[in-house]
Amino acid sequence: MARVYLKKSTKTASTGSDDVRKTVLDILNEIELGGDTAALKYASKFDGYSGNLILTNDEIQIACDLVPEKLKQDIQFAHANVKRFAEAQRGTITDFETEIVPGLIAGQKSIPCDAAGCYVPGGRYSHIASAIMTVTTAKVAGCQHITACSPPNKDTGIAPAIIYAANLCGADKILAMGGVQGVASMTFGLFGLPEADIIVGPGNQFVAEAKRILFGRVGIDMIAGPTDSLIIADGNADAEIVAADLVGQAEHGYNSPVWLVTNDEALAENVLTTVPDLIADLPELNRINAEAAWRDYAEVILCADREEMASTSDEYAPEHLTVQAGDLDWWLDRLRCYGSLFLGEETTVAYGDKASGPNHCLRTSRSAKYTGGLSVHKYMKLVTWQRSTRDGAKDVAIATARISRLEGMEGHARTADIRLSKYFPGENFDLSSED
Repeated sequence: MARVYLKKSTKTASTGSDDVRKTVLDILNEIELGGDTAALKYASKFDGYSGNLILTNDEIQIACDLVPEKLKQDIQFAHANVKRFAEAQRGTITDFETEIVPGLIAGQKSIPCDAAGCYVPGGRYSHIASAIMTVTTAKVAGCQHITACSPPNKDTGIAPAIIYAANLCGADKILAMGGVQGVASMTFGLFGLPEADIIVGPGNQFVAEAKRILFGRVGIDMIAGPTDSLIIADGNADAEIVAADLVGQAEHGYNSPVWLVTNDEALAENVLTTVPDLIADLPELNRINAEAAWRDYAEVILCADREEMASTSDEYAPEHLTVQAGDLDWWLDRLRCYGSLFLGEETTVAYGDKASGPNHCLRTSRSAKYTGGLSVHKYMKLVTWQRSTRDGAKDVAIATARISRLEGMEGHARTADIRLSKYFPGENFDLSSED
């Protein structure tokens, strides 16, 4: 059978999105021209904060002292897991050299970016975990300078738990600034910060647009849209757990899509009945977000079999993909397009978001079709090198000269010619592009 939509979304993640490009571009241009003064103007306007922008060691310590010991232990646990996973990722990047032809050696070398800027959202939710995910991976990668940037509360500054997490994970500087002005300050090297080589971390549409505009002069992890999640579930899944997982992700925001793909209509109907009750029981802000996301963006899709379920999932290419179905190894082998995969009822997206180890900064809006999320690799430059003996370069020079002339690039060809003439005097070579 063809897919059946038991619930179809009326909107997409881009529905109603404002065209913020001009606004962001104007702010970036003004800050680049006006430097610290312009950035301070926007910080005052949007953050409403008049405290110290670059936190001192004493300010960091005062904030850390405000964090309850139990929360510190939880942050330490999450940091240890993320660090352990990041270190394992780092171990997959190896320098190597290989002899291409006798006498010609080529190699790969991994070099970390020097300066990383890590944006940590504050606002509606204090994203403690984003500090852990971004700063820890930059530290493990070997970045020499790491700035953590987070929007301050106008009266109290950055949330103490974010400060504690950023400091624990290895941030060299903590910048109390949000939005476009925060991204700009790290990119342009304002307030005594080094110019960032890469900007990472989630943020609102203004932060995302700033990263989009600045990409090229600075590296970025991704341009993130609203978070999205898909659950694959068969008749053996627990409908209440499936519903809870959908609601848990819908609370992110009014435009956060959640999708259920199943081959069991009874399960689907049970979930459709259960979700509204779970949403109604949330605190007010969370409830308002989840209600809108479920009403306008959620989908429940009935498929004929697991192959159709897998194909549907790959088409949606979700940021987060959960499988609550039999034969988990089959799904692990079959599924191809996702940001991060959660196999079985015993794990869930929230674990990955907060504490289990793999990074939670992931690709949204179906971009998981072609790339992955934040990892140690994002901070690494994989560069190549080569060296050669004169004999080893001989055949390469001949081929280079001929290919260059065929392309019309005579100057290139002559750089090969001159070496052949020097290294092999008296020898004649056919260096034309013609037979």
